[in-house]
Amino acid sequence: MRFLICGLGSIGRRHLANLRALGQEDIVLYRTGLSTIPDPELEGLPVAHDLETALERWRPDAALVTNPTALHLDVAVPAARAGCHLLIEKPVSDRLQGLEVLQNALTVGGGQLLVGFQFRFNPGLIRARELIADGAIGRTLSARAHWGEYLPDWHPWEDYSNSYAARADLGGGAALTLCHPFDYVRWLLGEVNTVRGATRQSEALGLDVEDLVEAVLELESGCLASVHLDYLQRPPQHWLAIQGSEGTLRWDGRSGDLKWWSAAEGTWHEEPAAEGYERNTMFLGEMKHFLAVARAEEQPRCTLEDGVRALEIALAIRQSAESGERVVVRSAERSAA
Repeated sequence: MRFLICGLGSIGRRHLANLRALGQEDIVLYRTGLSTIPDPELEGLPVAHDLETALERWRPDAALVTNPTALHLDVAVPAARAGCHLLIEKPVSDRLQGLEVLQNALTVGGGQLLVGFQFRFNPGLIRARELIADGAIGRTLSARAHWGEYLPDWHPWEDYSNSYAARADLGGGAALTLCHPFDYVRWLLGEVNTVRGATRQSEALGLDVEDLVEAVLELESGCLASVHLDYLQRPPQHWLAIQGSEGTLRWDGRSGDLKWWSAAEGTWHEEPAAEGYERNTMFLGEMKHFLAVARAEEQPRCTLEDGVRALEIALAIRQSAESGERVVVRSAERSAA
């Protein structure tokens, strides 16, 4: 199976390393030459600087869309039309316009698409989903997701102000770049119907995008979820707490540990991450799944529809922040469609 990696920033190189770790060596790189990361690990791999040439000459079976968010569709649509299976990084785009074109291209080309929300492969969150489905904490009532991480520490080798996360023209901003909670909240707890949001450019980092986000999500189930995102917190924190009618669940996004309180038993159940767990565990699991999807052995765990839903939530939060009003993400009529 031949892979085309479209974008060689940090996530593109992580996927490259994981493909190789899984025994895949037939890899072609599509590069613009704008990456700021040193190149030694890329030596010896075929390189194309024109996407059409890359698709026609190398005829890849799968393409990894790992370029900046605002440029995803420029790569994903031609690759889909050419018949590639796609692993497209989150968010799928910085706008909703053009996503129907991507869906049509997938239909024409016949490929499958997996959205790169790697937290769907986090063992702690997978276990949390099982517990919620089994009624271990009763009916879910409220949830709080918190993710704060100092942007200059993400990629110390580059000027953070030039990164896609920091630039509006590349689809940056905390609401889009840190949108994982919007996906895992609906994956764990169900569809989001409406949102209220507030965003700020704190000026602490001199960005032209928001670096602070507060949002309240009203779910179809009646559950209320709040989400905090920021580019500023030191030391970083990422966690999720869910309150149920019969208990509480808490997940630590950095350690991977999970614990839950059973009201019936009056005790905490501790479920630490497995020995050897680290951040790349999620990405490696995601890549194993993508290989299975490309081989028609599994269906995508995170579809284009899922990616669109998370993007709708992020954009609705920005809309709410601008208007000061609650924004409908998913109406009852649309939910039934």
